[in-house]
Formats: sequence, structure tokens, C-alpha cells
Amino acid sequence: MKRIGFLSFGHWSDTPHSQARTAADSLLQAIDLAVAAEELGADGAYFRVHHFARQMASPFPLLAAIGARTSRIEIGTGVIDMRYENPLYMAEDAGSADLISGGRLQLGISRGSPEQVIDGWRYFGYAPSGDDTEADMARKHTEVLLSVLEGKGFARPNPRPMFANPPGLLRVEPHSEGLRERIWWGAGSNATAVWAAGLGMNLMSSTLKNDEGGAPFHVQQAAQIRAFREAWAEAGWEREPRVSVSRSVFALTTDQDRAYFGNDGDSADQIGNIDATTRAIFGRTYAAEPDLLVKQLAEDEAIAEADTLLLTVPNQLGVDYNSHVLENILTHVAPALGWR
Repeated sequence: MKRIGFLSFGHWSDTPHSQARTAADSLLQAIDLAVAAEELGADGAYFRVHHFARQMASPFPLLAAIGARTSRIEIGTGVIDMRYENPLYMAEDAGSADLISGGRLQLGISRGSPEQVIDGWRYFGYAPSGDDTEADMARKHTEVLLSVLEGKGFARPNPRPMFANPPGLLRVEPHSEGLRERIWWGAGSNATAVWAAGLGMNLMSSTLKNDEGGAPFHVQQAAQIRAFREAWAEAGWEREPRVSVSRSVFALTTDQDRAYFGNDGDSADQIGNIDATTRAIFGRTYAAEPDLLVKQLAEDEAIAEADTLLLTVPNQLGVDYNSHVLENILTHVAPALGWR
């Protein structure tokens, strides 16, 4: 069995071919798609976070709304950029969303990627201290978040509080038991995957990673997953970690599918620079008739290594079409691969 969910960037644009013309369209349709995905038997509804962009940016209101409208599906992020986050306030928001959903939150976080504006985190009031880099800042924010989510008291209570306090030091509220074990790190390199394992975070690996050795994308990603699992075992964690990969996958079963994605069948990995110092490899898009798609996905080493597959969806094509995309995979592809 493999968990299968969708990952939406939540794009919106006021253009003739977009069914998500406004931020309200994108948010409300995201809720509807999560409800539809649960009804189809999918396992997760995940959302990318980008600041200063016409995409999803503040995930917790959306996740809470989905949690209130659904009963089974996992809800999560892939990923939140920790350079922008106040970890204590984030712990409050995440705790609330997790409690509303009944403990279904799967929180993907990371150092982040190149953004829409230069050093956007500075506008949010954050800057690296001393000789730290922005990546160091993101990791320090992460370590604080993980500590707070353990639920131990750390804040000295006011001796004359407005409301009565429990004894001892106080923790951030609301606290959601178990959320600490449902934090995922979006690793762009083998080294950060190993770092995440040492802190007991699950691994979230997307459609791009640092090019480390020149092998095909899925081979490099599989090596990253194995390095993560080895580091997890060495760290001595008792529970089994979870690992997700994301892919653009389209089963071509209708003329509409072929019109939208038929030309992507010859897609291949790409190499590019995501910033001045980082050479990255980008994974291919899978688009084919179901029988051929099954053969192609069976050869993807990273999908085989992962327990969770997140399907990136073209959200501007609307809820009905994206429900069809998910149903195609769940019906025509997943059973043939033994995922269902």
C-alpha cells in the first residue's frame, strides 16, 4: 500500500483560461478539491507555501477549514519556508489546525527556495544573526518549533495572572499531542536529509534536488531516501519514519487529457541553477496512457522507496478536472502497481 495525495501550489490568475481567477477562488476550490479527493479515496491534501506570490501563502486557515469539512484525509504543507516563521506563533496555529482536524495534520517545512522578492523574510521581521546564513536561520527556527511542539513548559508564569494557571512553567497552547511526530523536512540535498533524520523529522522530497553526482533524478532521490533512513536508524528513533516524493503524473484517458498533457509524454529530467551557487536537477513529468504509465512509474526508484506519493495538480484547471486527474491515478494506475 502507498499513500497517494495531491500537492497544489494554489496559483490564481485573472486570465481567460484560468478557473481560479482570485485568491478567494483558489482557497475555496482547494477546500472543494480536498473534499472530493477524500470521497475518491485519496489519502492526502497538501499545499505549497510561497510568499509575495499569487499562490498559497498562509496555510493554517485553509488547513483548518479542510479539517472541518473532512474526516479522514491527511492535510498538510509541502513546504512552509521557515525563514519567514515565528516558531511559537506557528506552533499555536499548527496546534489549532491539528486539533480541528482530529490529528490529521502533516506539516512539511523547509529552508525554502528562491522567492519572489529579494530577502523576503526581512519584510517579515527576520534576519540571520552574526555569521549565520539564511539557511542557518531557517534551521534554528525549526529547532525551536520542534522543541515547543514537545509540549514541555518553558515560560515563567505571572504571579498575578488574569486567569488561573496550572502549576509549573507554561507551554504554548493549544498543544496537540503527537504533532511533533508529524513534522516533515523538505530536503534539497542528501546532507539536509541526514540532518532531518537526526532531529526525528519525516522526509519530504519534491520534484527537484541538488544535482549530486549526475545520475537520473529518481536515482539520486532514491539515494537521498536511503541516506535518510540510514541516519534515522543511527539516531536510534523508535518509530518508523515516513517519506514522501512528489511527481507530476497524468494518465491520458480522454481527449481533454491528451490536449492538456499529451505533449509531455517525451518529458525528461532537466538541469538548472536555482540560485547563483546551487545546481539542481528537476524531475520529468509523466504523461501517458495508463498501461504505459504503469510501466514508467514502476521504474522510478524513488517512488518505490517512498511510502507517500504526492501528485502535483494544475489547480487553475478547476476542481472537476483535478478530481478526474486523481481518479485516473487511483483507478487505472495505483491498483496495477500494487498501491491499492
